[in-house]
Amino acid sequence: METLRILVVEDEYGMRLAIARALRDYTIHIPEIEGKIGFTIEQVEVAEEALTIINDKPPDIILLDYKLPGMSGLDLLTQVSAKQLDLLAIMITAYASIETAVTATKQGAFDFLAKPFTPMELKETIYKAVKHLLLMRQAHKLTEEKRKVRFQFISVLAHEMKAPLAALDGYLNILRERAAGDSQEVYDHMLDRCLTRIQGMRKMIIDLLDLTRIESGERKRDVSEVDVREIVHTAIDTATPEAQERSISISFPENGPVLMQADRSELEIVLNNLITNAVKYNRDGGQVEVKLQADSGQVRIVVSDTGIGMTAEESERLFSDFVRIKNEKTRNILGSGLGLSTVKKIALLYGGEVSVESEPDKGSRFTVTLNQDAAVSASTPEPANQ
Repeated sequence: METLRILVVEDEYGMRLAIARALRDYTIHIPEIEGKIGFTIEQVEVAEEALTIINDKPPDIILLDYKLPGMSGLDLLTQVSAKQLDLLAIMITAYASIETAVTATKQGAFDFLAKPFTPMELKETIYKAVKHLLLMRQAHKLTEEKRKVRFQFISVLAHEMKAPLAALDGYLNILRERAAGDSQEVYDHMLDRCLTRIQGMRKMIIDLLDLTRIESGERKRDVSEVDVREIVHTAIDTATPEAQERSISISFPENGPVLMQADRSELEIVLNNLITNAVKYNRDGGQVEVKLQADSGQVRIVVSDTGIGMTAEESERLFSDFVRIKNEKTRNILGSGLGLSTVKKIALLYGGEVSVESEPDKGSRFTVTLNQDAAVSASTPEPANQ
């Protein structure tokens, strides 16, 4: 149970005692926040003592009498508001009027409680304050987390783009200055390397766009009944030129239609990533096998290869954003590190999952499981509140 600190600043002993008694065993539950919330109560008679406590360790909520000996409650509220602390103040007074309520609110009070008040009125006011405070803290936390994720994302993206841009810059300067001698073959090789780097950056941009469209939820999904076999054939056609250059065979044993409700372009992203990766990370003369299975309301896509494989540690990191397995075997293989993380996000859209089994130098087997009807409900989200 989360415990919040309430500081009661009130010069009347009986009032302080009544507030403490009403709130001592009071617990609340806010539907938007997990768990119960309870309270510890601190009591002081004068604003000066309260200010010392606030400066040392700010409470979560202040119940502040409007009229106090010495520094007034309004003066204390003004000083607390200027500090911009993460707390809420509730003004309590026997001099209830529109003017005092407006003045207290302008100085930063969250609410206003007029004497005399019942324990129920006190609890209702505390409930509203706690709900506002905790939801506000939750919003601030999400904003901070979003800022950190955005910073990390941009940092990683900049790092990933830095190497190919540096390579392009180096090659183009050599070409401009003819610094590599008179051999046209050398310059042709540099041009090929430049084109390869550009192709890699283009792939990263495409993968990044796919990822952001899916994560943002702004992309309009076009869900209909599709035969997954047709999409497999299209993905195989896309990967075939590179496979033929390296004598890699691609097999796809068919067992009839595999139908599901889906956005065709999302399945294309999944199958293009899996099959092109199976070719790209394969050995020359290797094999790729694609299998489709439909059973118990699920479609299972399995893509196996006889490639370089991965260790268990490498496999665990594989589906995170910008993660690429970098070792001597993959040094010359271009990739964005976004394709498989996008595959995972699409699988989750369909209430499914993605997994990999791999062994170094023997190959990998990727399995994507999708619920056949999950896309129907996911494609029609409730409209956001205006």
